[in-house]
Amino acid sequence: MILLNDFFKLIFPVTCAACGKVLVKNERVICVSCNYTLPRTNFHYDHNNPVSQIFWGRIRIENATAFYFFNKGSKFRHLIHELKYNNRKDIGLELGRILGYEISAVEGFNQVDIVVPVPLHRKKLKKRGFNQSEFIARGISEALGKPLDVLSIVRSVNSSTQTRKNRYDRWLNVEGIFTVINPGILCGKHILLVDDVITTGATLEACATEILKIQETKVSIAVLAMA
Repeated sequence: MILLNDFFKLIFPVTCAACGKVLVKNERVICVSCNYTLPRTNFHYDHNNPVSQIFWGRIRIENATAFYFFNKGSKFRHLIHELKYNNRKDIGLELGRILGYEISAVEGFNQVDIVVPVPLHRKKLKKRGFNQSEFIARGISEALGKPLDVLSIVRSVNSSTQTRKNRYDRWLNVEGIFTVINPGILCGKHILLVDDVITTGATLEACATEILKIQETKVSIAVLAMA
């Protein structure tokens, strides 16, 4: 089977999702070189990092981080585009694993009970075919050894895109758009809320607000990148 697998890789080589070079043995989705050069923030080592500060005075978040900078023209930006618009779920899984392994040794993040992705509305889910944040969360869940929950929270309102909205309009656009349908599962748990990119934090705050209405819950946040 190993020889057969090597033969298929020779005929149909697997390439790095970031740079297009052929992956060598033990490389997965992203080559070692690209993984090393992606613009990491190291925010998870600083409790008072810029992502945490977004939520200060608005909502209680235990820990928050973004793993990469969302720099224009970067290989990471290309990876996110491939994930969201070219059905590269494997990119979400792999980047989620990398993020999960990094935060697994960080106090606070390693004490979460359940990993929850920010859900898409059913109409957008049907159009895109999958929720990119779910696959990032799956990778994190695997790395942390914590259960994944994709059923307890739903996006009940199909809000318009945030892309061209200013900061204030982004907050108004997501107010009350999430609903918790299985509060018993989350009761008393420390939830790690996962998304792909954070800009103003409006969507994450709206989702976290609904979770924190459940008795004795705590919320931490992990996103792949900060725009």
